[in-house]
Amino acid sequence: MYHAMSEDDISIERFKIMERKLYRGIANPSMMTSIAFGIGIIVLNPAYLSMGWMHAKLALVVLLVVYHILCKKHLAAFAEDRNTRSHIYFRWFNEAPVIALIGIVILVVVKPF
Repeated sequence: MYHAMSEDDISIERFKIMERKLYRGIANPSMMTSIAFGIGIIVLNPAYLSMGWMHAKLALVVLLVVYHILCKKHLAAFAEDRNTRSHIYFRWFNEAPVIALIGIVILVVVKPF
């Protein structure tokens, strides 16, 4: 969002470095660790796969993985100075995983079905 608002070269280059480090150093390892632990939980308790709340949770996890891939595409566009999206788009784009994560937490704690 801030990168899309930036106009000076120094800020743009700084954001490129920050975004790359964030994606490679935090987002990728976090996603891989979360998926590995999720697979581990299912291996330890395969009965979870027969529960409806787990299906809904896994659907949200798949959406988060798709979101992660979209983030990589946006990162590449910024790195090549070809972003066409506004900062308003990125403000909304930034909120999408929060909604999914809230849904995942509610599904795991409440187990509604």
